[in-house]
Amino acid sequence: MATPPRTLSARHESLPLARPFRISRGVKTAADVVTIAIAQDGAVGRGEGVPYPRYGESVASALAAIEKQQTAIEAGVGREELLSLMPAGAARNAVDCALWDLEAQLARTSVFATLGLNEPLAPIPTALTISLDTPAAMHAAARELAQTALIKVKVDASDPAAQLRAVREAAPHPRLIVDPNESWSMKELEGLQDLMADLRVDLLEQPLPAQEDRGLEGFLSRIPIAADESIHTVADLEGLPSGYTVANVKLDKAGGLTAALDLTRHARERGLGLMTGCMISSSLSIAPALALAADSGFVDLDGPLWLAEDRRGGVSLADGLLRAPDAGFWGAAE
Repeated sequence: MATPPRTLSARHESLPLARPFRISRGVKTAADVVTIAIAQDGAVGRGEGVPYPRYGESVASALAAIEKQQTAIEAGVGREELLSLMPAGAARNAVDCALWDLEAQLARTSVFATLGLNEPLAPIPTALTISLDTPAAMHAAARELAQTALIKVKVDASDPAAQLRAVREAAPHPRLIVDPNESWSMKELEGLQDLMADLRVDLLEQPLPAQEDRGLEGFLSRIPIAADESIHTVADLEGLPSGYTVANVKLDKAGGLTAALDLTRHARERGLGLMTGCMISSSLSIAPALALAADSGFVDLDGPLWLAEDRRGGVSLADGLLRAPDAGFWGAAE
């Protein structure tokens, strides 16, 4: 029997942030996302991707990549076929997640039930991010988060010791993730080991530039180190330096939930711990990532919390715990 025809639409949305988001590479005031809708037989599947300039992506390039495969997608291409049609990245992520949503809507079940996850998903502790600023400003931001479970601190190489001390002084109890976003050298990494141990840092994320991280081969860090920019897909696992002990899996890097699930499986087989991360995005990006977060040691899915206004029915935060979107927000309700 022929597959009912599909129609695909893609558009750019610029979602203003409630406040600037600063990291070592620059500052954001809006989340520029590509939103996909695939309609078939009365159902509509949605997906969102966040093109990232660090990876050579733009809104224009993502939309062009989607348009290039529009005929194949509308003809009924499946998620597994999509892996060979489109490269990993934000464009494929948006399409893949829309296909997951569409399949769930047509089957009248949830994606999470399909994956064998219990629903409703329990609230998940997520990292709440302190963006890069002066130590005094970071101290003030940390004071507001002092009662949460997990804080992620954006630092650079200007004065990371002062930045970290300021945060820990204001928030003595939460677990800490430190994220230099590739801005450190081995000098900073080695020189800050004792301080990070004293400050009880739980995870250090991508301290070195991805192209210059060979120094981590054989490096015995006092703090577990997570690969972020250094790992996108399963293919990156083979050359990953041994100093990394955690993989930060993001749907936009992997190119969708399908590829991210495969990456998490292979990462576990190699003995790596798992972190689920995100870009600054709406809840439409976060809902699929919850399927990974349920089994991750670290969860960093606060992207929508930076928006001035999220999508209706999306995730919510209470006491540092991320609550799943409303039933049917993404993937049909059972």
